[in-house]
Amino acid sequence: MNKRGVTPVTIQEEQEKLDAAVRDIVRWHFSAETGCPFWLRWAKEAGWDPAQEIDGFADLIARFPNFRDEWLRDQQPEEWVPNAFRGKPFNVFETGGTTGMPKQRIGWNDFRVDYSEFSDKLADEHFPRNDYWLMMGPTGPRRLRLAIEHLANVRGCSCYFIDLDPRFVKKVIANRQFDIARSYMDHVVAQAVTIFKHRRVSGLFTTPKLLEALSERLDLWKAGLRGVFCGGTTMDPQYTRFLVEEVLENRIGFYPTYGNTLMGLAASTPLKPEDQYSITYYAPQPRAVLRVVDPEQPRQVKDYGEWGRVELTTLTKEFFMPRFLERDEARRREPRDCYPWDGVAEVRPFGAMEKKIVEGVY
Repeated sequence: MNKRGVTPVTIQEEQEKLDAAVRDIVRWHFSAETGCPFWLRWAKEAGWDPAQEIDGFADLIARFPNFRDEWLRDQQPEEWVPNAFRGKPFNVFETGGTTGMPKQRIGWNDFRVDYSEFSDKLADEHFPRNDYWLMMGPTGPRRLRLAIEHLANVRGCSCYFIDLDPRFVKKVIANRQFDIARSYMDHVVAQAVTIFKHRRVSGLFTTPKLLEALSERLDLWKAGLRGVFCGGTTMDPQYTRFLVEEVLENRIGFYPTYGNTLMGLAASTPLKPEDQYSITYYAPQPRAVLRVVDPEQPRQVKDYGEWGRVELTTLTKEFFMPRFLERDEARRREPRDCYPWDGVAEVRPFGAMEKKIVEGVY
């Protein structure tokens, strides 16, 4: 048993489950009956048959190149429709893109599965059932809007929404128009204050910086808030401590997550004293796999505790994406009792220590 309470046998069992899922998903996406035009064409051009030659996750890492983000920018949506889903209208979700064409992922039901599973990780104490939520974050073309509403609905709740355009904020900050960025943040926060003053809200989804700004305008506990589901990449230990102890006063539940349109949702484990406010996220295996890899040799994982680039593999019948290098870096963390696979900790933008990163309201 390792120091986080998981045995080698359990880790091996989870690896076998992952290998089985890889075989199933690869066969699905590279079969003429069920696969999508993009991957069927890719296999033909590559000159080999993944459905016959991939036997597990190690094979996937060894045989597939890194997924290119331009594939999601340049290809028309129908190129990604599995033949098994042909004729079924799909959602189009976007991710990234401050300028130019953003990446797009199509989908049908994955977001519901991802967020239904996440509901089991929320305590009723912090997110009471049959109550009200507020989402203060990006809606528009992002799947997050539908996903948060679905999560609230799964718990018997309804959700209010306040829109946010992070692309606009990043643009004005990059142009050093800080007064405009601040004014826009004030505009978003003021709408949230109005909702809290006139409606009963116990659960909140928002970003770390918006949560901090909201706490400057409201006593969150007295306003009725009991749980915060917080998304955003940069929450280092010092800032996490500030949010938990100063903003939420150790009374309001804090559930940081790491997710995006391409992955779904990686949940964090409850913070313990030995964690020293260092957040670790675990992907929803086998639907998605996160590795911390050497940026120069991305087939090689870093040692536990070391920094590296985050690599994502998504494995669902709706979407297959092998070895995508995220624009994030993290520390590799050991498996633990409730997640017997690797985690990623202290996620931040890739190259954050070498160059200035524009994160906007995140």
